[in-house]
Amino acid sequence: MRVAKPVQLSADDDRRLRILSKRKRVEARVQMRARIVLLAADGVSDKDIADKLDTDRRVAARWRARFLAAGVDGLLQDATRPGRPRTARKAANVEQVVRITLEETPAGATHWSTRTLAAHLGTSASAVARIWRAHGLKPHRVESFKLSNDPRFIEKLEDIVGLYLNPPEHALVLCCDEKTQIQALDRTQPGLPLKRGRGKTMTHDYKRNGVTTLFAALNMLTGKVMSMTDQLHRHQEWLRFLKTIDRKTPKTKELHLVVDNYATHKHPEVLAWLAKHPRFHMHFTPTSSSWLNMVERFFRDITDKRIRRGVFTSVPELEAAINEYIAVQNAKPKPFIWTAKASDILAKVTRARVALNKNTSI
Repeated sequence: MRVAKPVQLSADDDRRLRILSKRKRVEARVQMRARIVLLAADGVSDKDIADKLDTDRRVAARWRARFLAAGVDGLLQDATRPGRPRTARKAANVEQVVRITLEETPAGATHWSTRTLAAHLGTSASAVARIWRAHGLKPHRVESFKLSNDPRFIEKLEDIVGLYLNPPEHALVLCCDEKTQIQALDRTQPGLPLKRGRGKTMTHDYKRNGVTTLFAALNMLTGKVMSMTDQLHRHQEWLRFLKTIDRKTPKTKELHLVVDNYATHKHPEVLAWLAKHPRFHMHFTPTSSSWLNMVERFFRDITDKRIRRGVFTSVPELEAAINEYIAVQNAKPKPFIWTAKASDILAKVTRARVALNKNTSI
């Protein structure tokens, strides 16, 4: 029978162990370990310690040995464990996982999942997931992009960004556009309200009750929005909106309007009216570059906060909701701040075009 090693305590060790064995805020398992060592110091055998403390003899022997090896501090935390033993499953080769993810696709699919790639390599899905995280690989995600082919892209970009960063004095910069085909949708069944532990519910199907178009002009400096709604969006409605802007803005101010290349904005009747109102200056965004128009940021907000989750039984109800949202926003307007310089945007576009040309040439 193996004889337990004797335990000798210094005065400091004895004091600390007695505190640990009695203090209420100490974890129960640490209290047990301290009591084991104190009994061992009194010459009690591991078997008798186990009987006194209602534990196993091997537990008493383990913590006697731990104290002799690491002192009191060794009792305060568990020893590291080896973890789950390795199985016979094949370990994932990092380079192989990365190469296949980037260069190959599975049969009959467009991209790998952790499970399909794991099955292909004979490894585990968790191993593939760890490698993807470490290398920033996300095959399930696709980011959209669009490079403008407008031959005057640089000229138009510098013109509009210049308005944003250095607006002209004694003038208003208005970002204008139409949000067309806004649907008045009514749900086929009533949803359930938001409550603890459950989000609001809404049926996926709906009834269409007509559409409307929102004409909006965002004042770049103040964040206020001038608006008009109409079920049509021809050049006649756009011209009516321009006249609304003309009425609602000070006559002494020059007006710089940022608009896209929609055909109604360049209709002959519109151009004729603009020629008679020289305080209007039109700045057209490059083709496929609606992101340059800051009113698009307002359209995103009103869609997310008022339209998408709304229930409307008629077009007048939808238009009333739109007008109410704009009135609330105009009561405490907050402008969107443009910070990107034209040179930074051009550098990014240049890098994207180089990468695109490189891929298409392969």
